[in-house]
Amino acid sequence: MSIFGSMKTAVSGMNAQANRLSTVADNIANVNTSGYKAVSTSFSSLVLPSSGGNYNSGGVQTSVRQAVSDQGDISYTTSTTDLAISGDGFFIVQGADGTPVLTRAGDFQKDDEGNLVNSAGFQLMGYSYDSGSPAVVVNGFDGLVPVNVNQDGLTAIASTSGVFKGNLDSNAKIPVAPATLPSANAATTTTDTKKVSMVAYDRLGNKVMYDFYFTKQSVAAAPPPAPPATAATWEVAMFRNANAAVGGTTSFPYSVGGAVGTGTLTFDSNGKMTSSGAVNITDGVTGQTIAMNFSGLTQLGADFSGTGTPNGQAATPVKDVTIDGDGIVYAKYEDGSTKPLYRIPLANVASPDKLTLMSGNVYSANGQSGVTVTGFPQTNGLGTIKSGALEGSNVDLAGELTEMIESQRSYTANSKVFQTGSDIMDVLVNLKR
Repeated sequence: MSIFGSMKTAVSGMNAQANRLSTVADNIANVNTSGYKAVSTSFSSLVLPSSGGNYNSGGVQTSVRQAVSDQGDISYTTSTTDLAISGDGFFIVQGADGTPVLTRAGDFQKDDEGNLVNSAGFQLMGYSYDSGSPAVVVNGFDGLVPVNVNQDGLTAIASTSGVFKGNLDSNAKIPVAPATLPSANAATTTTDTKKVSMVAYDRLGNKVMYDFYFTKQSVAAAPPPAPPATAATWEVAMFRNANAAVGGTTSFPYSVGGAVGTGTLTFDSNGKMTSSGAVNITDGVTGQTIAMNFSGLTQLGADFSGTGTPNGQAATPVKDVTIDGDGIVYAKYEDGSTKPLYRIPLANVASPDKLTLMSGNVYSANGQSGVTVTGFPQTNGLGTIKSGALEGSNVDLAGELTEMIESQRSYTANSKVFQTGSDIMDVLVNLKR
């Protein structure tokens, strides 16, 4: 046995406890850091070969473990741009050098350019809706751009499609002459024709009202002894409300070319539509085409009812920005309508606890963690994004204080071993005197 060996072993023990105390210090310092994941020190022995009655003391070495996969507590805030992940996954952010990295710290705020930046200065990345609904790039960060929530000024969106739902009364009468059909644009339309109006929007965000007329044209014949047939064909005719006749008892005739769209709707004996229900509004005044879908209509023995829901938006200022659980960033307008701006993806690796920790509470993938896989929230095992919330650190403060006391005691004990070895060396030196 070597006295020097025991002293070196004691030094090894003191260094190990110093490393342990360093992780405790980091954890306590970051107990209030959003998304921080606790680190801990694990110990393993170093054994030197011994022979016979001689024992050679070895030492101890340490390795740092990360609890990245452990969820921190989620607390709610008053800022809609504060984001927390409930479940697996990481936000994709980039620093000043433009390199994408991963983080759980979602304390994002607008910077002077409107980009969402967390307290460490990393920009949140997402897919833009500028080219339509985005698709995720599962094996990389291509296509990601900084999420910018500056939406100043007014925004107008022209209507391009619409959906009409409701019921056509199966007991409605058939007009006796074609001239009484609304598509004829004559003043002889009968009371059996049902009318409803719908508001759409032109390219400048102006409201444009269209009048819809529904008229039964024919009923399918059924041979005896079958019950009276209820399968029927209806005409739908659409006009610009602004072109309606004034001063009379009817809106007909409409000026400027008459109907802006007509179509035929057919129903079976169960009142279900058998035609496609697709009829276009072609408005020469606004220069736009609105693809209407009437497939939601039925023909049953009930009063007429109908409602239309076109897309598009009036010229409206942005009031707020909201983010839902699927990671979609919406601009909320003053009239209550919304428009998707970005979709925030999440990324994950096979072994999150093996990620490389970097300054700013961010991580990068390496050979031990596995490759990065990207996806949208609530898909492929990824978690949910919670807006107006933050994930706290997963540090157990009481446990860290206990670790600190244990480390201090162990360090002191190792120092006593070193001191004892030093005293023995003094005895050996004094033997010569």
